[in-house]
Amino acid sequence: MKYKMVVLDLDGTLLNDEKLISDKNAYILNELHKRGIHIVIATGRNYYMAKTLTDRIKSVAPVILANNGAVVRRYVNDEFIESNYLDFSLFESIYELGLKHNLNPVIHVDEYHEGYDLIYECENYEEVYLGYIKKDYRRAKHKEFKADKINNILSVCYFNDYQKLIEFKKDIEKLPGEYNIILNQNISNWSLLEVLNIKGCKWCALKKYTESIGINASQVISIGDDNNDIELIKNSGIGIAMKNATDKLKSAADYTSRFNNNESGVYHEFSEIFEII
Repeated sequence: MKYKMVVLDLDGTLLNDEKLISDKNAYILNELHKRGIHIVIATGRNYYMAKTLTDRIKSVAPVILANNGAVVRRYVNDEFIESNYLDFSLFESIYELGLKHNLNPVIHVDEYHEGYDLIYECENYEEVYLGYIKKDYRRAKHKEFKADKINNILSVCYFNDYQKLIEFKKDIEKLPGEYNIILNQNISNWSLLEVLNIKGCKWCALKKYTESIGINASQVISIGDDNNDIELIKNSGIGIAMKNATDKLKSAADYTSRFNNNESGVYHEFSEIFEII
């Protein structure tokens, strides 16, 4: 099988724990690019942060599936490819339900060219959002969620204790309508629950993109570490779970990498598959 595309998650996969791309990982992606292999970054992060964190590999001209595929752009010129927004009326229902669980969300929005990516409601954001919004992050906007309609919602995020989010997830699933819920575990000491458009998933976005450029899923190799990578890993020609991945992802993968994200696991797997020294 001739593989034509590699798809990589960022945190816990391409990035080490210092949020950097290692020399080996950068090298292997540049070598693949030279051979005509398409490079796709599929991340839960917003586009601005994904672009910032992948600056070292900008020469491979990656396509970025940001916010778990809710928005897709090209790194080179920020070209917009696709979006899948969550309906505001559904957000209102989720928001009210969250308040009953003493949870307040951060909203990711597609306002890249307007200079912000996140909207938050509580002014004491460090305490309420448990560090999800960093002090030095200047692309977050304060807003009362019920003041007026919010457009271009990419995802509604809750960062909290895993068991608390499990209970909240059960209640969200009782709401009418179609939506995608992702509960990630591989994030510091907390977990992240996200609600997105039903088509807001890495695999859905990738499938549409690969079809548009004539690449079959069997020609794709994907690698990741958390539960938001499960559908992507299951449906790719080869799906690889990082050594440091969650047990759920490892169960969905074809195999687990020999090295973790701090040991350039991406390099070791791709160099073997593509026979690059």
